[in-house]
Amino acid sequence: MAITVPRPNLNWRERMFLPAIAAGLLITLKHFKNMIFRRTKVTMEYPEEKWDSNLPEHYRGAPALVRDTDGRVRCVACQLCEFICPPRAIKIIPGEISKNDRFAKVEKYPEEFDIDMVRCIFCGMCEEVCPEQAIYLRKDYAMTGFTREDMMHHKDKLLEIGGVMHGVVLKWNEKK
Repeated sequence: MAITVPRPNLNWRERMFLPAIAAGLLITLKHFKNMIFRRTKVTMEYPEEKWDSNLPEHYRGAPALVRDTDGRVRCVACQLCEFICPPRAIKIIPGEISKNDRFAKVEKYPEEFDIDMVRCIFCGMCEEVCPEQAIYLRKDYAMTGFTREDMMHHKDKLLEIGGVMHGVVLKWNEKK
């Protein structure tokens, strides 16, 4: 059974759409005038100007793995980041540490740790859920690659990007 929706009765001014067009043009002219006379900068000339000094405090960039001061990978392969990742961009294959290893106090380590940067949405949930503070989002914004395989960051590349982290990583702003 179809429902008939009555059309509103428009007068001749409303049927011409002139008031709506005039209002849109007025807004456009106002923005144009502000841009010309106030000389506000709208765009950034990328190769010459960069965001490095102007990044927001809580900017979320590329995820990276870190080592502690002893050279051990902080990740203990608990797979919490893999389970919480909304687009399923993280893949971890855990491996067991042998009893003779100097880092034998933890039972697992990531044998493989892959992040698909094409799928990653930089939400930061992996950073928040990590109990060892092994993964965190850096301030990188220029991540490029020619193929999809270039955007697949493996464990070695993630550790190279992350480097060594001394002490505890301060994830949140304590000023709140």
